[in-house]
Amino acid sequence: FCDVASVTGSEIAEFGRNGINPELRFSMFRYDYSGERIVEYNGERYSVYRTYFARNDTIELYCEIRGGTA
Repeated sequence: FCDVASVTGSEIAEFGRNGINPELRFSMFRYDYSGERIVEYNGERYSVYRTYFARNDTIELYCEIRGGTA
């Protein structure tokens, strides 16, 4: 189980300059994450381009849709 949110405008601007297309942020219990690089959500496959250890034992997965993840 996780929470899903859009990424911020600053995230899009920062990583967009590096050829990354930020799309969604998934927040989940950090011990449920084992380093997976692909996330499936609503029939789409997303690539994890960065993670962030947040408060309350959660981790945020920042994801993009990228060619080759299908």
